[in-house]
Amino acid sequence: MANRLTTAWRFNHPDIGIQGTGLYIEPSGKISMTSGRTAIRQSILLLMSTIPGERVMRPEYGCNLHQLAFMPNDATTHGLAIHYVRTALEQWEPRIDIIHIDANANADEPSLMEITLEYRIRKLNQPEQLTIAYHLMGAEI
Repeated sequence: MANRLTTAWRFNHPDIGIQGTGLYIEPSGKISMTSGRTAIRQSILLLMSTIPGERVMRPEYGCNLHQLAFMPNDATTHGLAIHYVRTALEQWEPRIDIIHIDANANADEPSLMEITLEYRIRKLNQPEQLTIAYHLMGAEI
């Protein structure tokens, strides 16, 4: 049972750093697997990029970050982003404890909001950090 909590299919996803989308297929034709910290990190990124209602069999799954797409990159939007990320993680990612979430405008690119998540993997009691870049189309601060 413990292995199921830390092993997952490996996905090609632009937010994970691999080009393309979908399952990662090895040259042998097998579906590639990922495990441990990498599996949890992938799970968080997939959760953050899934719009609620997108999954037919689990319509509540996802994060409402898409609702911020045309909002200004300001403190109100940052607060909403933190709320959406915290709500999604508390509901859908039981393997972690949230330590801190912050959101800020990128200094070099005004339409880019950076969401930084500090979390602890419960099973390993190990702190991790993840930064998610989210493009906004709204006005600058």
